[in-house]
Amino acid sequence: MSQDVNKLQPVSRRSFLKSSVVAAGTTSLLAKTLSAEATEGKQPLMAYVGTFSAPLKDVLPTQVDLPPGNGRGIHLFQVDRQTGALAEAGINEMGTSPSCLAVNADGTRMYSANETDHVGKTKEGTVSSFSINPSDGKLTLLNTVPSGGAGPTYVSIHPSGRHLFVANYFGGSVAVLPIQEDGQLGKATDVKVDSGKIGPTRATNAPKGSFAFSGHDRTHAHMIQSDPSGRYVLHVDLGLDLIYVWKFDEKTGRLTPNDTATVSLPPGDGPRHFHFHPNGKWFYSIQEEGSTIVFFDYDSKSGTLSERQTISTLPPEFAGSNFCSEILVSSDGKFVYAGNRLHDSIGIFAVGPDGQLSFTGEVWTRGNYPRSFSFDPTGRFLYSCNQRADNVAVFKVNRKTGGLKFTGQYVPVGNPSHLVFVDLQSS
Repeated sequence: MSQDVNKLQPVSRRSFLKSSVVAAGTTSLLAKTLSAEATEGKQPLMAYVGTFSAPLKDVLPTQVDLPPGNGRGIHLFQVDRQTGALAEAGINEMGTSPSCLAVNADGTRMYSANETDHVGKTKEGTVSSFSINPSDGKLTLLNTVPSGGAGPTYVSIHPSGRHLFVANYFGGSVAVLPIQEDGQLGKATDVKVDSGKIGPTRATNAPKGSFAFSGHDRTHAHMIQSDPSGRYVLHVDLGLDLIYVWKFDEKTGRLTPNDTATVSLPPGDGPRHFHFHPNGKWFYSIQEEGSTIVFFDYDSKSGTLSERQTISTLPPEFAGSNFCSEILVSSDGKFVYAGNRLHDSIGIFAVGPDGQLSFTGEVWTRGNYPRSFSFDPTGRFLYSCNQRADNVAVFKVNRKTGGLKFTGQYVPVGNPSHLVFVDLQSS
């Protein structure tokens, strides 16, 4: 709630000094903790935040999300394992908006989708590869290659570790990039361009009074990821309201349509992201404009999805506009978390014995437009990247109830988009 500046109470010098001492003490304690870990020979837990570091340009007038580019590239932090607090550890300066990050299984390589980069006549985006220093987590650029389309917004790594998948939002395409033995990326082995009928400007399941409209102007590939087995690759197109399912050939790095090649979502709802349950049998898709989660059974043998439930990401009384963002299943499979932008909340859902969801509550993200959120490796802390608030907010997770409690820490980061972790102790 906003406050009238004329009604704010003046802050006394004594109270100001007291709060300053407390803040300084907290910072000092964190520094001592991290210093002690280094002295004991323990390698730190690192966090990397991808940002929008340049304004979006040459976009359609229907584009509602125009971050001003307040980030500076990939921001590095050391993580206090006990409190979840983040301490600045440097910045990998990049002016190309590395808005999505992916780390390989052993924590030695990182890949970034550079969303505002433009190369060649088609103004493709790019993807960069980095080596991760095993002692301090610093990044060293290995190479940068075209992404196979404009506006790369998502990257993920195949379970084999030999291929990187890219979803190009503005290009409406997905690509496969080979990962070479030295970690560098090769030229795309396959590029698929989405096509079909664009969905309506009003979502079928939009909340009452919603004017939410973002991607139903053209094709928009928003996410791509392999299933746990690596045999199939799925990607979503927000503008087409489709989930694509591909067979994947690891030897050639090529995608071929599955026997059931697409699954339709309700017109206008706009699938954005998805997440597999740890059991590999349940699949949850979040819709950006419909503000829903759709639960599917997943058959890993045939790569087919069977819809079983649709549930709102918002509390029952909500009315108005909202844009969904991230969806994550907890590592123990007991809870699903859904991001809401404009409502600026994370919805919390309990997973039933049959995989169906029930709404248990919500938490304010402490900043507007939560683009994504991430769990630390232990699942004890959740970090919300509040894009328009220019901060990352830290929450403690109640593993029994699924609840989130704000720790009191706001981490200043310009236009944060995505956060990943690397534990140097185990890498």
